[in-house]
Amino acid sequence: MLIITIKQGKEQALLSGDPWIYLSAIEKVEGKPQERNKSGATATVQSSSRRFLARAAYNAKSQIAARIWTLREDEPVDHALIKRRVQTAVERRLGRLGDADPQALLQLVDGEQDGLSGLLVHAYGGATGYLVCQFNAAGVDLWKVAIVQALLKATGCPNVYERSDELVRKAEGLPVTRRVLAGEEPPQRLMVREDGRLLPMDIRTGFIYPR
Repeated sequence: MLIITIKQGKEQALLSGDPWIYLSAIEKVEGKPQERNKSGATATVQSSSRRFLARAAYNAKSQIAARIWTLREDEPVDHALIKRRVQTAVERRLGRLGDADPQALLQLVDGEQDGLSGLLVHAYGGATGYLVCQFNAAGVDLWKVAIVQALLKATGCPNVYERSDELVRKAEGLPVTRRVLAGEEPPQRLMVREDGRLLPMDIRTGFIYPR
């Protein structure tokens, strides 16, 4: 098990709700080398006096060295947590995907706000359309399979596409990928409603075509 010890006084930001722990705030990281080198591995975060503070996803390759999963000592980071977080995020913003504007690009998951730091998910085309995901942090990247399974169940949408943010992924030490994770790939060009206007867009990249 990985144990991250925070420098004295640096725990205040975490306790105030900051979901990120920067490399400069860490006193030491204890654990087996293979765990320390595994991007997104779950770590216990403790104060300099060894008091439990949180569980977090650790990434030795990033200046944001840890991203908080939970401040509760009795809440494990597992498939059940991922499922709950995804389901809650989808229900909070949408309820039923089939009732949404099929030409709008709707945000279903918004990273830190939903306890899934680094994950962004947008939906297009209703229940038979597409989900476009960005896994912009090592923790959610490590739990990618569980997240996709939870999204499929929560939305009923069969098509999931991964769209990387190249600069963010590189800063996290993660490979840049764009690929189908479930079902079919979105078409290169779709009409997307933004601020009441229909715009030709490649939802795989966010590129808006000139009109």
